[in-house]
Amino acid sequence: MKWKVACLQMDIAYGVPEENYKEAEKWIAKAASLADVIVLPEMWTTGYDLTRLDEIADKEAERAIEFLQKQAVKHQVHLIGGSIANEEVDGVRNTLLIVDHNGQLIHKYSKLHLFQLMDEHLYLEAGKDESGFELDGESVAGFICYDLRFPEWMSKPVQEGAKALFVVAEWPAPRVNHWRVLLQARAIENQCYVVACNRIGADPKNKFAGHSMIIDPWGEIIAEGGDEEEIVTGEVDLGEVEEIRKRIPIFEDRRPQRYR
Repeated sequence: MKWKVACLQMDIAYGVPEENYKEAEKWIAKAASLADVIVLPEMWTTGYDLTRLDEIADKEAERAIEFLQKQAVKHQVHLIGGSIANEEVDGVRNTLLIVDHNGQLIHKYSKLHLFQLMDEHLYLEAGKDESGFELDGESVAGFICYDLRFPEWMSKPVQEGAKALFVVAEWPAPRVNHWRVLLQARAIENQCYVVACNRIGADPKNKFAGHSMIIDPWGEIIAEGGDEEEIVTGEVDLGEVEEIRKRIPIFEDRRPQRYR
């Protein structure tokens, strides 16, 4: 399976969902002719306006799901629909939404690791979902920002067959080097593709790094964004994953009983 993928490295209006939906619609339309799979950034509907989530969070993600379904069918693309502030019965979660080109919601994943440095633990509930799902019959997985720092969590779906890891983020500019190194490390150690979409711009407390990346299973960078709004594109050939895993059979050589 080969996919052309596009990361929408967009700015996000702080706490203004209406403006962000309009912008996302424009960016998806621009990317639709370039890609089979389009990836949006983390918290793209609201940004990190956490103190106003009672006003601006999306109840049961209904509006975001409907929007993504409409866009997926209109443009005949799969959407790794970024994450949104999702108001559930027991609290608000940072939830990634996956919609296929038929408009089917095929997976939801809420962020497991809450980032204390940006006060997520004060306003959000941790997720309970598994990260893995199937897209076009291929095993892949989706993660959100801070999850990137937890290799055990990101390797779990790979042990179950995942060939590509999608990461959506609002990663701050001061730690852009961590972003780049960790993404390459996750690709190398899991012998899989990593497709990572980060936002650009700033909010009242943070400046964000951009540098969205598409990385192959050897850790080589296929494409990387800069520090401006742009669409970052590249091709993912999932057929290469098994070949690489045969050449260096790290999964056969694992000794998990000794890792505890």
